[in-house]
Amino acid sequence: MRATLTIDLGAIVANWTALDGLSAATVETAAVVKADAYGLGIGKVAPALARAGARTFFVAQTEEGVDLRAILGPEPEIYVFGGLMPGDGPMMQEAKLIPCLNSLAQTADFTSIMDSDVPYALQMDSGMNRLGEEPANIAELRDLLRDRPRPRLVMSHLACADTPDHPQNRAQHSTFANIRAALPAERYSLAATGGTLMGPDYHHDMTRPGIGLYGGLPFAAARPAVTLSLPVIQTREIAPGESVGYGAFWTAQRPSRIATVSSGYADGLIRATGNGTVDLYAGDTPCPLVGRVSMDLLTVDVTDLPQVPETLDILNTHQTVDHLAEAAGTIGYEFLTSLGNRYARTVLP
Repeated sequence: MRATLTIDLGAIVANWTALDGLSAATVETAAVVKADAYGLGIGKVAPALARAGARTFFVAQTEEGVDLRAILGPEPEIYVFGGLMPGDGPMMQEAKLIPCLNSLAQTADFTSIMDSDVPYALQMDSGMNRLGEEPANIAELRDLLRDRPRPRLVMSHLACADTPDHPQNRAQHSTFANIRAALPAERYSLAATGGTLMGPDYHHDMTRPGIGLYGGLPFAAARPAVTLSLPVIQTREIAPGESVGYGAFWTAQRPSRIATVSSGYADGLIRATGNGTVDLYAGDTPCPLVGRVSMDLLTVDVTDLPQVPETLDILNTHQTVDHLAEAAGTIGYEFLTSLGNRYARTVLP
């Protein structure tokens, strides 16, 4: 019996619909499905979003875009955040992907190897200093692209949108306004999930939610998209003063019943979540995770349960990836994308 990861497509669609409803009817809501739809399965997630009305999708790499084109067919627009990498031109052109060009070098390569009618986007750095062309190089960009149509999209990315009051948001908003004035394009986009929540000043022509689709912060109103149920392998009775797990890190203060369940850090359940920082659930009843997380196993204090069930839930409506991430000192993105391939996966429509 394997642990079961249940993916709720209805919740993902509901989250996309809710985020879409936060912007004007003239603003398109795209969907970011990179990293295998944040680990939840692009083959199921992307078609569900397309059926709900998503017409534009974003991935990180060309290979992801090729796979997504085979899944969705010819109609949707598919953008590649990483742009045009060496050797990617032929498969990008064959799959009709749109590169988000990030530098003068990528732009020069694009103009030299790609057909003149191939659409493209420009990713501009507005202050994050990660990906994107510098605004100071706009004149050179325009010169390189002088024989090409306008970009299909000019975009940038906010560094601090999870903290709406951070001054960098307004600074990047202002920088992007200057970029927009200097670079004619068909459409403009600045907001991912956090920017979408910050209101119409940040929406421009397109929003690009990612983590909010999958139930993660900063979209606090999102429906949880995953449940993770772990099978109980065995239970044991221990006396006060006996310890549990590696390093004897937890010691019983009373006669206790300990359940050992199948899954551990090899399955993406980060080691730092051990020893009382999170719970597992028997229905609505929380049971503390005690001792250290090991590679394949967790130990849970089930003393107060009248009966130990066959499975205990570590992800559900009571405890989301963001709760686990906070306990581990990380973010929900990392937890979600780390959930391993040993889980039996069930998809709810």
